[in-house]
Amino acid sequence: MVKKTKTKTYDTATAAVVKKVTFSYYGDPAGYEKTMFLTAEGDYFLYTNGGETSPYPKESITAFSKAKAQEWLANN
Repeated sequence: MVKKTKTKTYDTATAAVVKKVTFSYYGDPAGYEKTMFLTAEGDYFLYTNGGETSPYPKESITAFSKAKAQEWLANN
């Protein structure tokens, strides 16, 4: 998935996976995945996706500051 802002591009195909968290199994309507990525430029972003009854029913990318990413990594 790719998300572009005015100044940055976040691409799950080219960024490095820092940590992936999954809940349940593939195909579970309540299951989901959260993956923290790091771009070559040093930007962090969180990719989320899940089943229709999960907290993340649609694919999404959210930009994170370094501090917020480190906090997320410590708590997940």
